[in-house]
Amino acid sequence: MKQRTLWSVTLVAGLVVLAGCGSASDPDAASGGSKGKLVVWDWKSGDATASSYVKKAKADFAQRHPGVTVEFVAQPFDQYYTLLGAAIQAGKGPDVMLFNGGGQIRDRADSLLPLDEYVRDDRKRLAGWDAFTKDGKTYAAPVTLQGHPIYYNKSLYRKAGLDPEQPATRWDEFVADCRTLTKATGARCFAQGNKEGIGIQFFLSGLGSGVLSPKEYDDWIAGRRDWSSPAVKRVFSLWKEVNDKDLNNDGANSTAMFNDAFAVFQSNKAAHVIGLMSDTGHWKDFTEFLDADDVGVMKSPVVMAGATPSLPYDGGIGYAVAKWTKDPEVAADLVRSLTSTDALKSFYADAGAIAADRTVDVSGGGPAVATIVSGIDRGKPALHVALPSRTVELMGRLSQQLLSGSVTVDAAVRQLAASDQAG
Repeated sequence: MKQRTLWSVTLVAGLVVLAGCGSASDPDAASGGSKGKLVVWDWKSGDATASSYVKKAKADFAQRHPGVTVEFVAQPFDQYYTLLGAAIQAGKGPDVMLFNGGGQIRDRADSLLPLDEYVRDDRKRLAGWDAFTKDGKTYAAPVTLQGHPIYYNKSLYRKAGLDPEQPATRWDEFVADCRTLTKATGARCFAQGNKEGIGIQFFLSGLGSGVLSPKEYDDWIAGRRDWSSPAVKRVFSLWKEVNDKDLNNDGANSTAMFNDAFAVFQSNKAAHVIGLMSDTGHWKDFTEFLDADDVGVMKSPVVMAGATPSLPYDGGIGYAVAKWTKDPEVAADLVRSLTSTDALKSFYADAGAIAADRTVDVSGGGPAVATIVSGIDRGKPALHVALPSRTVELMGRLSQQLLSGSVTVDAAVRQLAASDQAG
C-alpha cells in the first residue's frame, strides 16, 4: 500500500485502483523468458511518482548486468491479476512481477521461484517479509510497508473544542467526540468508501486491534480464526453500527474508496479516515490539501475490554520471479535492485511510500509519518491480509449487504467462516 504495501494491502488491495500505462492484453504481448532480456509487470512503473525509483533500480541492475535489457510493462491495476492469471495458466509471461502481500501472492506461489537463497543479505535491512511467504518459503522481496492508520483532522478537533493531541482511547469516548465534532463543524466521524467492497478491509484491520484480544489477534494471523467468537462478530456488527448511526458520510456503498472517500476527508467533511501508510490515500496525499501539522494519526480506540490497540501493517508490495524465467539468478538480482536502498529512497521521497528498507530516513516527512514509523516495531500484521483472497472478495460483497441491511451479521460471519475454512 502504498505495505501492510502499503505496505499492501491485499488491497486490493490491497487494493489500490491505479491505472498504469502500456498494458498488455494477453500474456504474449510482453513476455519474458529470453536470456539477455527481462520483462517486468507491475502497476507502478507508469506512475510519474515512481519514475525516479524505476530509473535508479535499473541503473543499479545495469552496473552488475550491463548486457541485459530490462523492459517494464505497467498494467492497469483493475485488470492486473486477471492478466497475470492468464500468463500463469499459459506458463509464460513476465520474468519479474509485482504483488500485493498476502493472499494474492500466496494463491500463486506454485508459479513463483522461492527467493530465499538470493535475498539472504537483504533480510535485516528490509522489513515486511512475512506477507510474501508461504510454507516457510519467501516468494517476493518487500518494496513497501503497508498498513491502515486512522488519520484525523486536528483542525476540526480544535474547532470542536477537543484536544487534538489527545484523541479518545475508548470507543464510547470516541463516539461522543464524533458527535461533538459533527455538531460543531458539520463533519461526519468517518470518511468511508465501500463501492468496491474495499472499505471493510480497512475497517477490519484499522479497528480490529481495538476489538480482538492479543491472543485472538495472534491466532487470527496464524490461521486459527474463531469466526464464532463474540469479538470477531463485534467487528462486523460495529461495521454496520457505524453506518446505521450516521457516523459515516452518506452513501458509503456508492462512494469509491479511491479516491472519493479520501476526498471527503481532505475537504473537511469527515474528521477521520482509515487510510493507508504508503503511496496513495496516505499522509503525503493528505498534506496536499491539509496542513501537515493538522494530519494526526491515532490507534484504534478500545472497543472491547482486553484489547491492546496496535498499528496494523505488513509487507505492502513486493517483486517476485516467475518459475519460467530463463536465468533465475539474474532475475533475482533485478528484484534486489528494485529493493535497493537508493531506489527505495526515491520511492519514499517522490511517492510518500513507507519503504521496507529500515535505513531510509523519514525524519523530514512530518508528524504523521513520524508517528506511523514509530509504531512499526510494536505493530502487528494487518488482519485482512491474513485471509485467503477468495474470503477477502466475499467479505467485500457481504460488507455491502450488511450496510444495505440485506444480510445479518450472524449470516455474514457464517459465510466467511465457510470460505476461510474451505482451505
